[in-house]
Amino acid sequence: MAKETGSKISAFFQEIMHDLYSSLYLAIGGDLEEETHDWASRGAELASTTIKIIILLAILGCLYWLFIYMIKHNKERLKLSDKRMSIARSTIRYIWVVSCLIAVMSQINIEPSTVKATAKASIWAGIYYVLWTSSEQVISRVLKHYGLNASIEQLLKNVFSVLIVVLGLASVMAQFGFDIVSLVAGLGIVGLAVGFAAQSTIANFISGITILLEQSFQVGDWISLGDKEGRVIVISLRTTHILTRDNITIIIPNATVASSEVTNLTSKNFIRFDIQARIALEADIEAARQVILNVISDMDNILKRPEPSATIDHISDFGAVFIVRFWVTPAAVPRIPRIKEALHEQIKTQLQAADIAIPYPHMRILMPKDVDYPIDTKPFEVTTHISDKK
Repeated sequence: MAKETGSKISAFFQEIMHDLYSSLYLAIGGDLEEETHDWASRGAELASTTIKIIILLAILGCLYWLFIYMIKHNKERLKLSDKRMSIARSTIRYIWVVSCLIAVMSQINIEPSTVKATAKASIWAGIYYVLWTSSEQVISRVLKHYGLNASIEQLLKNVFSVLIVVLGLASVMAQFGFDIVSLVAGLGIVGLAVGFAAQSTIANFISGITILLEQSFQVGDWISLGDKEGRVIVISLRTTHILTRDNITIIIPNATVASSEVTNLTSKNFIRFDIQARIALEADIEAARQVILNVISDMDNILKRPEPSATIDHISDFGAVFIVRFWVTPAAVPRIPRIKEALHEQIKTQLQAADIAIPYPHMRILMPKDVDYPIDTKPFEVTTHISDKK
């Protein structure tokens, strides 16, 4: 029994060694159908091929270095900027990598048709890469000529980027014999199935296009969306990004934005805000108004035209309430909380300096004097402070 087990193990390892032997012989260009394996000739062919590859790579490396050297030392003569210099280097590097790949493929017994297809695919890939990298600049120049805004520019950039990538992949695959028409038809069927599974993504995509075309707000506007408020920094095809006053980026799906009430605070040249200030009932209204207007006139971020105003909004239980209205530019909108806080502080300080009373919530209880009180009890007056719930 032990002898039989040992023979099975030995046969197993012999089979593994035979497979390794055959794989190695195939790797160096041998043919398993040969009666005897000529390792010497195969080794010589492998060494010869390796030397040829090294020589070709060395030649291509020297040519690459020579072109880079010529461009670097003739930069001023050719009037190349740093950006154009970077583009030239990237182009030469791409050509060098593709040339090295084709040189190696041509020496390792790969079918000539495959090498030719690889060369064509590399050329198409390079062309579409150049189009993809330069499309943003071209679109920007065209849109500046027609005066379109940044939102439309972003939409066109996204659309052209997708089209260039799709066309580039189709052109590269076509060089290797793929039937693009059948592939597109198959992708269309798959797209229907994916569409049902990704309805929210498609809804966000369509909503993004709607937002960009309607231009109800643009990149750079300050918007309020529900309890979120901030500056629009990105409008993509799927989401809208806003940057809050706390330097926090909030990413909102476009479907949510399109179906919500959005307040654009910077769509006009100036915006009005207001605060409230309270004085005592017996205080001089005109004097208090003048103090408030003087405080507003000293604030740098508040416009002088249109003129600010300070009028009595209503009479409360504890005093007269001013409503103070003022105007600011769109650039000052992110600082509105700080502006309001500064106004409250300065108005309180200046009203106190002008001896204008600022009331506080209180309750006064008066006891009648003509009532018979128990012994040792005297009429009294009690004032109780209560909290201001407003």
